[in-house]
This record gives sequence, C-alpha cells and structure tokens, in this order.
Amino acid sequence: MESMRQGATSRGWWAGFVLGMIALGIFSRVAHTGFVLWDKYLGDALYAAMVYGMWRLWVGTGAAAKGATATMAALEAFQLTLIPARLLGSDSWVVRMTGRLMGVQFSWLDLVAYAVGIGCIYVADRARACR
Repeated sequence: MESMRQGATSRGWWAGFVLGMIALGIFSRVAHTGFVLWDKYLGDALYAAMVYGMWRLWVGTGAAAKGATATMAALEAFQLTLIPARLLGSDSWVVRMTGRLMGVQFSWLDLVAYAVGIGCIYVADRARACR
C-alpha cells in the first residue's frame, strides 16, 4: 500500500514538474535578454528536461534519461526531413504550432542543449532519490 501511495505522489510530482518546465520554457522564449544562452538554448534544455519528466512519469531514472535522449535526438533528426518546416505554411494554426514546437532547423548545438537539460535533471533526480 505504501509503495502505491509513493508512486502516486511521485507521478503527481513529475506531472507538476512537466507543467513547470512548460511554463519556464515559454517564459524563456518570450522574455528576450539578448543573451543567446538564455534566449535560445535555455528553452531547448528546459524542453529536454520536460521530456525527461514525461518519461519519468512511467519509468525509472536511467530509462527516463535514455528515453528522453532518444526522443530529443529523433525530433532533431526529424527536422532534416523538412516536414516540420513545411507545416509552417499550413492554413491551420494547430498545424503551424505543431511545426514550430518540433523545430524546423537541425542544429548540433540544440542536441548539446538537450543533453545539458537531460543531464541536469537526471543528476537532480538521482540526488533526490538518494535522500
């Protein structure tokens, strides 16, 4: 019974984390400072941390880190197909937003930002689990 309660609490915590990452990610995109690490790469790192949190709702720390890394790499590689860029030309705002959320230009630096975001939340998650 205790483990079920702990799992539900943990899922609630991670759901809140995901919502927090969404809010911080949006804030990082609308509050421009002129500093590229804030204006561009912080949002990418937060996005990757959010994906880690989504994985963490269902799996442990190691699997979440691997899943988030694979997800982010796949999304970045998908940009090479130019499909997300083509979505920006749609008449539907939902389709355009989907293209924007996926990103439209492949960048190795985005992959670095994703790794930093996943690495930071993984370390924090492991430290939290050790308490």
